[in-house]
Amino acid sequence: MKITRDDIRNIAIIAHVDHGKTTLVDELLKQSGVFRANQEVVERVMDSNDIERERGITILSKNTAVFYKDIKINIIDTPGHADFGGEVERVLKMVNGVILVVDAFEGPMPQTRFVLKKALELELPVIVCVNKVDRPEARPEEVVDEVLELLMDLDASDEQLDCPFVYASAKAGYAFKEMGDPKENMSPLFETIIDYIPAPTGDPDADTQVLISTIDYNEYVGKIGVGKVDNGSIKVNQEAYLLNAHEPDKKEKVKISKLYEFDGLNKVEVTEAKIGSIVAISGISDLHIGDTICGVNNPVAIPFQKISEPTIAMNFIVNDSPLAGQEGKYVTSRHLRDRLFKELNTDVSLRVEETDTTESFKVSGRGELHLSVLIENMRREGYEFAVSKAEVLYKTDENGKKTEPMELAYIDVPEEFSGTVIDKLSQRKGELQGMSTGSGGTTRLEFSIPSRGLIGYRGEFMTDTKGNGIINTIFNGYEPYKGDIQYRKQGSLIAFESGESVTYGLFNAQDRGTLFIGPGEKVYSGMIIGQSGKSEDIELNVCKKKHLTNTRSSGADDALTLTPPRILSLEQSLEYVDNDELLEITPKSLRLRKKILDPTLRKRSKISQQSN
Repeated sequence: MKITRDDIRNIAIIAHVDHGKTTLVDELLKQSGVFRANQEVVERVMDSNDIERERGITILSKNTAVFYKDIKINIIDTPGHADFGGEVERVLKMVNGVILVVDAFEGPMPQTRFVLKKALELELPVIVCVNKVDRPEARPEEVVDEVLELLMDLDASDEQLDCPFVYASAKAGYAFKEMGDPKENMSPLFETIIDYIPAPTGDPDADTQVLISTIDYNEYVGKIGVGKVDNGSIKVNQEAYLLNAHEPDKKEKVKISKLYEFDGLNKVEVTEAKIGSIVAISGISDLHIGDTICGVNNPVAIPFQKISEPTIAMNFIVNDSPLAGQEGKYVTSRHLRDRLFKELNTDVSLRVEETDTTESFKVSGRGELHLSVLIENMRREGYEFAVSKAEVLYKTDENGKKTEPMELAYIDVPEEFSGTVIDKLSQRKGELQGMSTGSGGTTRLEFSIPSRGLIGYRGEFMTDTKGNGIINTIFNGYEPYKGDIQYRKQGSLIAFESGESVTYGLFNAQDRGTLFIGPGEKVYSGMIIGQSGKSEDIELNVCKKKHLTNTRSSGADDALTLTPPRILSLEQSLEYVDNDELLEITPKSLRLRKKILDPTLRKRSKISQQSN
């Protein structure tokens, strides 16, 4: 017999990137008394990973729990970035409703649409929280209309359309239901959660069923599975079966060694958990996302939607440059292999495949950002390796035709730059789907464009719009191949010999293009030191010192002035790298290089490719 647990609510917070989800969770934690009165609390306390804190984005979904009027509210903070959509899809299976956070100025954005669509498909009730109402340019009433339009667009049911709206400023720590209500604290939001989000239901006498929706990993205890108790209860030392709805043959006997529930930011050890509780389970080594932990009497797997497939891949290769092994701690193929396969423990959207050589691994993900975060994590951990240009993953349809992943790109730019953006994206096989005038003299463009058309475009976009443009993209299925795209128009400046770059050599080289390095840097033959002003590659000697002569002309001792080099970030380097090039990554340096370092072999390879 099914019962309802009125003392629990399970919710996920979903939104577009940077609309204030994590700050909102901070406030709910503070106002529910999770922190001691004198405890110092960092901002965005849920973004625990260094990269999350630096970039101000959430990458991994996080669990926390607060108490309000003796009701436990389990909260899952999810990422807003399209590349981490795999995280959002699966955590929604743990909750009974969602809070959709929308910026009171920006309104619904592409990612808002993506996460909301997932929630509506699972028939979850939605509370809309219009956040940042204290922004000077906030327009909350218009944003409410835009959200209702979006709900209608996504075929929301009548109940879902009748969702409650709450206005808030997560930063200032207040929420209210109607314009003109007092702005005191977060109580109106807490009350709405309790009144509107259904309490979890299940059969307490049935056999255990817990669907694992997230995997955490800890060096000491190994894998930790997080999921909701759907039926029955789960106890420490209980024998259970591990099943998976997508793998009918999987049936493994396991024992529950440790069980935790969430309280504030902590995991608290418990001996038993009942229906509706969100629990963390450790001690099962072969645990994967989508597995169901079942009782032994009547084991039945819970169906689970498949995670969206990766759309982009690059090769991670053992570094073989002349400077290899000088800056990294982990440099061998064994180190690289172990680290990549370890990442699969927690990242469901990632794929790692071995290639025909032990020195290289094909790594596929949901987008450039997805893979660049993995690369950045690895370099901080002391790994040294090289990566190839990102390539999209093609498929063939039932007629044997080649298809490729497509994206919808939503672009907001000042009016004067819209012509340039349309021109550049059209060259990259983008098709303009819509154009409208936004607030403050901006134009919103909507493009359908192949994923490969966006590789290497963001840096160019920022230059073209003088840093004033915003581009958001979202995966939009596979379509027939759109034809070849010419990427980089310019060639590279390549170092001719190994040594250390000197001012004199760089001074002579800077007229040939844009330099990426300054004086005093280690270079080697075949390393890319800049971007050529022409379409072909140019080899230069930047280690060349000036020969001293007996006679001195006037002005010979004047200091040579160098134009400051263009220092590329990791993302810019990944965007720059071409098919015949690699990016060498060490904890201290990023170096672009040709795949074939020897100039003679490189020319031979080029000639043989052209003749083919």
